[in-house]
Amino acid sequence: MAIADKRLQCREIITKAVCGKGRKFQAVSHTVTPPHHPTSILGAWIINHQYEAVKSGDGIEVIGSYDINIWYSYSKNSQTDVAKETISYVELVPLSYLDPKHRASTEEVSAEATQEPNCVEATITANGSSVSIRVEREFAVEMVAETKVCVAVCPGGCDDDGKDGDFSLGDDGDFEDLDSDLLDDEL
Repeated sequence: MAIADKRLQCREIITKAVCGKGRKFQAVSHTVTPPHHPTSILGAWIINHQYEAVKSGDGIEVIGSYDINIWYSYSKNSQTDVAKETISYVELVPLSYLDPKHRASTEEVSAEATQEPNCVEATITANGSSVSIRVEREFAVEMVAETKVCVAVCPGGCDDDGKDGDFSLGDDGDFEDLDSDLLDDEL
């Protein structure tokens, strides 16, 4: 007997699932004022990056900090020093996907730095006393929560071995007429 011949039953089950996702890229600028007027920039690094994720409205806030280290020369390139500054930030990442039927009391959020903060440019400011740093960073966030999903139930239960199940699409199951531009690449 084919599955189509049996009365199809559906049930709602509660499961944990990814109920929200988002991603955000940002380029930010910081100004660091070293103790001496810099003559040239010899290097700039971002180290000690730490962050955590918290739910905030319809998005997820990434709260974190990192240290900027700038190696520079001063006194007409006769001496060098390293200027250090700790930067704190709060980045709101909007959720591009959100399951409206999830249970809010079960939300768990997480963030992953898909691009760690990285110094892409360091220049001496026009007044000659500071260094302007351009930093790029990117985060991907997820929210996992309990949600309801609808599943088809086999009336015979799990005892049958499934050999009599007919999952064919029949004559109308040809896929030749499908528009490949409409298919989701992530499947």
